[in-house]
Amino acid sequence: MRTLAIGDIHGCSAALLALESFASIQPDDLVVALGDYVDRGPDSHGVLDWLIARHRRGGLVAVCGNHELMMLQARDDDDALAYWLRVGGDATLASYSPFDDAGRLADVPDSHWAFLENDLVPYHETDTHFFVHAGAYPDLPLAEQPDSMLYWESWNDPAPHESGKVLVCGHTPQTSGVPLNIGHAVCLDTFAYGKGGWLTCLDVASGRYWQANRHGRTRTGWLDEVAGERTA
Repeated sequence: MRTLAIGDIHGCSAALLALESFASIQPDDLVVALGDYVDRGPDSHGVLDWLIARHRRGGLVAVCGNHELMMLQARDDDDALAYWLRVGGDATLASYSPFDDAGRLADVPDSHWAFLENDLVPYHETDTHFFVHAGAYPDLPLAEQPDSMLYWESWNDPAPHESGKVLVCGHTPQTSGVPLNIGHAVCLDTFAYGKGGWLTCLDVASGRYWQANRHGRTRTGWLDEVAGERTA
């Protein structure tokens, strides 16, 4: 069984499906998705369908991202809704519309709301790595990390974490399309929805990564080949 981390998907279901095939993701692999499944890309609906199906089979840990938080907040507050629509929520609602129009919150099925509310986690850890959406203060245990850091803070060359484990995160787009690797910390948000961007899947044990883009093109590489890169 491999532990595979997938960076910010942002509604790019075509890239996700291409990556599933290219990385040969198996039922017994544990996929740790790093959040920001929705917004900006064209098919947040399809992305959540894939995640929910895999979660039900027991092969997924879904870390919560700030865009999932904004989507949840948009249900209950008009100002939050207006803000969310400006930062990519418009594409998410459109992906749910049965009429090929702007869509409504009511178009989102209950199963998707339940997944976002009940099945996302703030972090995940193994013996060697820990996984968050945005980041972690190096001197605080994971259970004591504030939401502002877990979900919102941009990458800022973090120091090694007190646990001695490797940080794996997303959130800060690497617009070059290449993962950012400084040894004790890795960022896998490789700008899936953007021009020239890729969606990345990392085998955390071997350091090999696979990438697919919105057009179905694929490529592969190794983390040690990008060590020291800073491409945000």
